Amino acid sequence: MVHDEYDNIHSEHAHTHTGSHTHSHSHAHAHAHTKKVLNRLSRAIGHLTSVRSMVEDGRDCAEILIQLAAVRSALNSTSKVILKDHIDHCIVDAVKSNDTHALEELSHAIDLLMK
Repeated sequence: MVHDEYDNIHSEHAHTHTGSHTHSHSHAHAHAHTKKVLNRLSRAIGHLTSVRSMVEDGRDCAEILIQLAAVRSALNSTSKVILKDHIDHCIVDAVKSNDTHALEELSHAIDLLMK
């Protein structure tokens, strides 16, 4: 999920899954770690830009693979921050309101993240 402004957004999400259902729900998002997420995304973008330049310049494959590992690490780090924030806020609220659908969505998101 990408927002133009990551902080304190009230948004309506429409999700389409590979299965046969589409749903939408509305809830407030107050992201506690916006700056961390944006910094990590910037780092990943920088590494990916380096990879592109390295490929264009015909650089050594081993160097390119090292940069790709840096991209993966930056994305994993970003995912961890977002996942923790989601669990600490959205999922805690979902459990309090007995919203089993939010737990199913989390499980699905984790499955996709782990691929």
